[in-house]
This record gives sequence, structure tokens and C-alpha cells, in this order.
Amino acid sequence: MKGATRIQWMVVALAVVGMCCPQLAWAASQQESPASAVADVQLRDGGVLLGQVVTPDNAAVAKTGVVIQTAGQVLATAETDANGYFAFAGLSNGVYQVAAGEHQVAYRLWNGRTAPPSAQPGAMIVTGKQTVRGQFSGLRNALANPLVIAGIVAAAVAIPVAIHNADDGPSSP
Repeated sequence: MKGATRIQWMVVALAVVGMCCPQLAWAASQQESPASAVADVQLRDGGVLLGQVVTPDNAAVAKTGVVIQTAGQVLATAETDANGYFAFAGLSNGVYQVAAGEHQVAYRLWNGRTAPPSAQPGAMIVTGKQTVRGQFSGLRNALANPLVIAGIVAAAVAIPVAIHNADDGPSSP
């Protein structure tokens, strides 16, 4: 009987470890946020940065202020047109921060001859509260939850142990 109690405590301990470890590993892998990435943008002739300010629903934001700065120093300000477009001229290669409203994005600007193939033709700033939409895809999402997996493993171990340790007495024919 003492051995069964030890096994039950080991199953509980394994279930607890199984529930805690996947979350810790997942949290550790989520250190870099997409907002902190620097995007490559190709300047147009004359060092012109062309960009657009939009909402999360891809609607243009008209008549909003846009500021470009580098190393904490404001270089220029602009206002978007009716279609949300803005432009800054006379820029050279380097890293700049472009802010519109409460949102700021870092861009690495390149002239046409030195831009990498992955460089975008312009800058885009998404302002406003972003909407996250999703769908429940049933069993696949449930099995991705570490709590569900830990419960299945704990049940797979505990049920046979409980059946084995059950004292039903002698069975009659």
C-alpha cells in the first residue's frame, strides 16, 4: 500500500512539472516583439521616403502629423494627405524613427543602389487599436494546450494504478 501512495505522489509531481515547464519554455522563446524589429525601406531619388499611415483595417488616416527623427533629434514633420500618404526628402542611408500619433516605427533607409532585395518601396505605419480575430479549430487547439496534455498523461498513469490497487475482494464465478 505504501508503494501505491508513492506512485500516486510521483504521478502528481510529474503532472505539476508537465504543466509548468511548457509555459516557461514558451515564455522564454517570446522575448523579441515584432514591434521592435527594424524594417528595411528603399529611398526614392533625392533621398525621398514615401509612406502611408493606416488603421488596422487598412483605412487611410488623413490629416495626421508624422515626425521623423534619428538619435532622438527631430529632423522634420509632415502631415498626411487625404489618402494617408506622407513624404520626407533629403534623407540619407541610416536608421530613423517615424512616428504618427502614438505609434513609432524604426526603419533602416537605403538609397536605390545599396538597398537589399528585401527592402520595401515605402514605409507603413499602422495606428489605432489592433483587432485580433481567431477561430476555435476544435481538437487541434485543445491538444496544443499543455494543461490538457498533462491531464491526459496524468490520467493515463493514474487510472491503471487506481484499478490495480482497488481491493474488490475475491470474485465469485
